[in-house]
Amino acid sequence: MTEDAVWTGSWVAERLGVGLDGDETLPGLLGLALRRNPKRAHLLVSNVLGKHVPQRPSVVHAAGHGLGVRVRELLGDDAAGHAVVLGYAETATGLGHAVADGVGLAPYLHSTRRPVEGVERAGGFEESHSHATSHLLLPEDPRLLAGQGPLVLVDDEFSTGNTVLNTIRALHERFPRERYVIVALVDMRSPEDRGRLAAFAREVGARVDLIAQAAGTVRLPEGVLEKGRALVAEHETAAVPGPREEHRPAGRVALGWPAGVPDGGRHGFTPAHRTRLQEALPGMAGRIARELPAGARRVLVLGFEELMYAPLALGVELERLTDADVRFSTTTRSPVLAVDDPGYAIRTRLVFPAHDAPADGPGPRFAYNVAGGGFDAVVAVVDSVADTPELHAADGLLAQLSAHVPHVLLAVVPSYVPAPAASERSPLLPEPLRGPVFSSYAADDVGWLLQDLSGVTLEAPTEEREEAIQSGGAHYAESLPVEYQPSERYQELFHAALDTSAARIARAVGTVTETVMAERPSRPVLVSLARAGTPVGVLMRRWAAHRHGLDLPHYAVSIVRGRGIDANALRWLAAHHDPADVVFVDGWTGKGAITRELSDAIRAYEASGGATGFSPEIAVLADPGSCVRTYGTREDFLIPSACLNSTVSGLISRTVLRADLVGPDDFHGAKFYRELAGADLSRHFVDAVAARFDEVADAVDVRVKELLSADRAPTWEGWAAVERISEEYGIHDVNLVKPGVGETTRVLLRRVPWKILARAGAGADLDHVRLLAEQRGVPVEEVAELPYSCVGLIHPQYTRGATGADGKAVVSP
Repeated sequence: MTEDAVWTGSWVAERLGVGLDGDETLPGLLGLALRRNPKRAHLLVSNVLGKHVPQRPSVVHAAGHGLGVRVRELLGDDAAGHAVVLGYAETATGLGHAVADGVGLAPYLHSTRRPVEGVERAGGFEESHSHATSHLLLPEDPRLLAGQGPLVLVDDEFSTGNTVLNTIRALHERFPRERYVIVALVDMRSPEDRGRLAAFAREVGARVDLIAQAAGTVRLPEGVLEKGRALVAEHETAAVPGPREEHRPAGRVALGWPAGVPDGGRHGFTPAHRTRLQEALPGMAGRIARELPAGARRVLVLGFEELMYAPLALGVELERLTDADVRFSTTTRSPVLAVDDPGYAIRTRLVFPAHDAPADGPGPRFAYNVAGGGFDAVVAVVDSVADTPELHAADGLLAQLSAHVPHVLLAVVPSYVPAPAASERSPLLPEPLRGPVFSSYAADDVGWLLQDLSGVTLEAPTEEREEAIQSGGAHYAESLPVEYQPSERYQELFHAALDTSAARIARAVGTVTETVMAERPSRPVLVSLARAGTPVGVLMRRWAAHRHGLDLPHYAVSIVRGRGIDANALRWLAAHHDPADVVFVDGWTGKGAITRELSDAIRAYEASGGATGFSPEIAVLADPGSCVRTYGTREDFLIPSACLNSTVSGLISRTVLRADLVGPDDFHGAKFYRELAGADLSRHFVDAVAARFDEVADAVDVRVKELLSADRAPTWEGWAAVERISEEYGIHDVNLVKPGVGETTRVLLRRVPWKILARAGAGADLDHVRLLAEQRGVPVEEVAELPYSCVGLIHPQYTRGATGADGKAVVSP
């Protein structure tokens, strides 16, 4: 920067009080912008990365190449020849490749957010602060990460260090090595975070070095998130210059990409690939140059999300071949505020639909600082997966570019697809559904491995469902009960129960979470059984974050009695995580039917050729039936989340499995009851319990220590009690006996209850049960000897003729 130049972070700095402290080169390397992100208001915008700010390709490549040279000098040629360079998607895919160029002797791999059919996953991790968090590692050769040489991890900025250190930890557990090198354009860690690196190296027992082009810190004043949100809301309208009055459609240039050379590092890129690409680049850049308009003085080579290196390499060669002012940047999925001010890093924004059929569904994509950039021509470079009708649509990327730039060329790089052959690959599964699009939970609270059936009418009157289920005419998972809407009195009971039991639940949450973490040497992946288990999974995830600073992945899957767990959900989990890390989570146990169902389903899944390693054990908040080893308590007490249906479970229905709606390659289904948002208590319940974490922490530590040294083997006494009750009351079907407060509540809300058995002396835990029984005209019978607080009995011979005109159950002779 010259003395007269305006720093492209000044607009944000003046309004938010954000500042950069450190090397004097930082203002020339970084500008500032604002983005919609609940975890970070600001965005450090690199001037040499080639993502948001168009820059000369030679400058972009030199930044990474120079860092790679320093890595090689640090390691020495022998170690560099045994190293692997790993870049982060999507921002650092090109930077990491350029670092690998500088190292010269090492293969390159970058993480990806694009699942690829038939490619075995070698690892994965979460990037907690990112707009899109899940990363996959999909090397064509699974041995690429299994070597003993140094691993070089490349990101554009090293801020908290969480993402890189989490990656090292996850990979070190599977592929331990003695040395890691972290590479970044800028090291922006706080003083507190800087001390973590040495401690982390001691923890994993390896040497960890850091190389950066510049270092400093970001000053963030109090309330920066709220102020940032307010500024984004105030300036949300994107700054886009008006389109030209006339424009012609995009032309297409045939690159002649060399056969067998990958389009990037998604599946690995070797030094041999680099040699072949370098030989082909002059010819490909020459073909582009010949298609440019005569007299074009300013040309942009625009890459596409993770496809950064191929267009960057083409841009470097085009810059060498022509006299034009060639610039390079790429599109992105990250939403950033645009403000047309010289003191702001993102001046303009083009918005267009995703055009590569992303696994997480359609959504907007962005190109920054292209409109109004004075370009005579744009060369849009995409891979063949992204050369779709959406790219060429009236609102697609090419049309957006043509509206602002006189000449647009499209160059398509063939998407590299490694073996096995397409016929051997299993169907591609979508990414998890997340709030607020599906469920009222925050997006990072839970990912739902379900398909959205919100537009399908599935509800049936309770009496009709019961008759069909008991007659064998339908399975309970083929329809949904009408959502129970609680009376004002019942809602008061829920809130009173939550007030009195929040600390008790918090103790159970802490106990089960700490037990899981103590028995899992690696970071657990929480997989809740939708939907009763999902609030518990959300709470366990929050406990791990609160007590240990861990960001545990959490997903919700469907399991159906008599039909098993969703095998496609297991397949997705096995593709994205180590099955051995998966911990299944539920709310409570009754007689243990779901525990047995899961065990049978895992055996069947493995027998059918599915991935091995999933543990069939379940971690639950409450285990009154003594059916599991991992639990928060074995007391049968009221868990307020059992009092309600969707309005305490993210507004999600129970899961649906019906052949005409769920195909062999589909996730099970569920509905999102958006219309019930006004009555939703999902976050209120979780927040109320999480607010008690600190006060129960000491008690949790004592209890976990006791449990870890105790005999926790299941006794299945609950199942024995259910069998006895079934025979004693002439029911002769254990499926119609629902033990425990949670299951009894479900009977009263969803089924046709016959009678309720209540343990003599049971107190306020059963107030809501008594109220529901009163509202439905169901008798409550007190029993002296009962292993549960209560047991719900479904009408054993139900037909609509077995109820009165008001639908209340009557006893059959």
